Amino acid sequence: MKDLLSDCVHCGFCLPTCPTYLLWGQEPDSPRGRINLMEQGEFSGSAALHFDRCLGCMACVTACPSGVRYDLLIEQTRALVEAEHRRPWRERLLRLGIFSLFPYPRRLSLIRGLLRGYQASGLPQPKTLSLLPRLHRRERLPKRLPASGRRRAVVGMLTGCVQSAFFPDVNAATARVLAAEGCEVVIPRGQGCCGALSVHNGRTAEAERFMSKLAKSFAGVDFLVVNSAGCGSSLKHSPLAAKTRDLAEILVELGPVAQRHPLPMTVAYHDACHLSHAQGIRAQPRTLLSAIPSLTLREISDPEICCGSAGIWNLLQPEPARELGERKAASVLATRADVLVTANPGCMMQIATAIRRTGGDMAVAHTAQVLDASLRGMALS
Repeated sequence: MKDLLSDCVHCGFCLPTCPTYLLWGQEPDSPRGRINLMEQGEFSGSAALHFDRCLGCMACVTACPSGVRYDLLIEQTRALVEAEHRRPWRERLLRLGIFSLFPYPRRLSLIRGLLRGYQASGLPQPKTLSLLPRLHRRERLPKRLPASGRRRAVVGMLTGCVQSAFFPDVNAATARVLAAEGCEVVIPRGQGCCGALSVHNGRTAEAERFMSKLAKSFAGVDFLVVNSAGCGSSLKHSPLAAKTRDLAEILVELGPVAQRHPLPMTVAYHDACHLSHAQGIRAQPRTLLSAIPSLTLREISDPEICCGSAGIWNLLQPEPARELGERKAASVLATRADVLVTANPGCMMQIATAIRRTGGDMAVAHTAQVLDASLRGMALS
């Protein structure tokens, strides 16, 4: 860690891109200030609060002219915080609930059934459930989907935890798009969690257990395709890094073979932080969307600023997350687009909720869903 810390020259280029510095203007809530705390070797007490407040959006990594690996620094620091800091009991209980549920697709599936029934009842939705999308019947995916036409690659598809529970239509669209572009798609049952939430929150041993199990599920494929930015960023720092590709990344690498049908609409594209900052994937989604006939792509102002989702950050820090979400919603609505497009389930929930809360009206879709609609010659549902 000392070698990484010494790279920071405290220039301040990170400050305008840091969401928490924009919110509070306090040095300890900036990347530069947190690095100062790391250098002091304090990881508990008041110092832990400032580390917990970091969204891990990695906008500072993109902005840094010195190449400081803040991504590695905050990951190592969070592991130290977990080891040394004792949080208040309410927060410990909340974290216990989150990590006993979210990394387990089967448990989420059971909760999903209850939530779907509650939504169908017509009862008022409590504030705690406001982030959830409208849940519908899930399309069951096969274990293997053959390529359309000549097979160009055999790819494993990560179905994810939150993605499979709350956005199964995104997974179905992803599988269809890959097959249409000549990929044989392998979708192992019981593949489990990739460990992203755990590693991003300092739970290193837990993350390694999840990753070890996942690696066994995807032996024998050419690529592991991921449609969730947070999962992809974690997998690219794992033993599966060499074969991991984001959906947009693999589609641009392979090149298009399936016919695109017109989609007469205007879309605003939101860069998910763990896609743009953590993986450096910005051009590929725009390339794919721009190639769809009749589709107009619009940019969002301040694209480098996080929407406030950041994995489970919006659950642990609800008030600042709300403020960041409403800031992002205002930028999105200012585009006057028909649809907001992004590539991360957390962003989809966070921004859709903020749009509704601020009185806006705009559909939200994943990149895979837009591509799928164009390939099938259907309106975006």
